[in-house]
Amino acid sequence: MVASFEWLSRRFTAKMSTSSDDEAMDMKHTDEQIERAAERYRLLAENLDPEVTHPDDLSDLRAVATAAEATRRDEARLREAVEAARAHGRSWNHIAVALGVSRQAARQRFSRDEVTEAR
Repeated sequence: MVASFEWLSRRFTAKMSTSSDDEAMDMKHTDEQIERAAERYRLLAENLDPEVTHPDDLSDLRAVATAAEATRRDEARLREAVEAARAHGRSWNHIAVALGVSRQAARQRFSRDEVTEAR
């Protein structure tokens, strides 16, 4: 038996919708349904036999998560570097050469931050 709890995440999906003034949560299940499912989950977890239960190998998903986190950190560092270059008076042409992209591509990707900061 493979220990998989995908059914739990599928069954308890909550949709969050936000408006400008208030925040509302639209739950797809009642408290009673959630409590019954939690009890079924507790019983399942208590009855798992480690001799016949083989957990899924998640190393590939860990690698994806690690790479995604590294990408987010690198993107933040790149944005900071571009902001610093712009603050030091570097043109979009110079930044584009450093990035290996066109001036237009560099400006489209990073100039929105300058507009946001000016407000």
